[in-house]
Amino acid sequence: MFDFRHQFLRFAIEQNVLRFGEFQTKAGRISPYFFNAGLFADGTALKKLGEFYAKAIAAAEIEYDVLFGPAYKGIPLVASTAIALAGMERNVPYSFNRKEAKDHGEGGNIVGAPLRGRILIIDDVISAGTSVRESIELIRSHGASPAGVIIAIDRMERGRENLSAVQETMALYNIPVFAIATLDDLLAYLQTDAKMEQYTLAIAQYRATYGILSL
Repeated sequence: MFDFRHQFLRFAIEQNVLRFGEFQTKAGRISPYFFNAGLFADGTALKKLGEFYAKAIAAAEIEYDVLFGPAYKGIPLVASTAIALAGMERNVPYSFNRKEAKDHGEGGNIVGAPLRGRILIIDDVISAGTSVRESIELIRSHGASPAGVIIAIDRMERGRENLSAVQETMALYNIPVFAIATLDDLLAYLQTDAKMEQYTLAIAQYRATYGILSL
């Protein structure tokens, strides 16, 4: 495990963004954990989150020209990531979209840098894949190409078939998807923390029941 993954999971737990208990998913499954990136809700937390995204991007060694954050959750994520990358001496342009095109002033539905070249999408999670699909369609409509997607956490959970939402995205659009941390990383982390060991069995059982096969 990359050390930043371990640090990110501890940070998410401390911020009460990653919680343990019983939570019903959209698929009707009872999950022993829940992750909500929208709860990184102050300046310090957002700064640290951006730094974790930047570290994941560096570890992925992916080529890109512009960062893109899909509205709405992706907007603070892409801005904080761009700031963190600048702190690592990588100054990268970024942009995000409006849900509705502006019909006055500069107009259009893109705010920030033009979508040109290879675009790296910054999002929180991939569940149904709707946000990624809309982002890719928008990127391609501007003559640019999607370079990949960076998300906070990959649940590694099967959808209707044997593939996860992340795997389906990679197969459908032929682009890489990277996560700051995965469910396997979470299981490895819990085993290193005596206070967290009580959750390990339930998550391991959930992984065995609904998880994808290891790649």
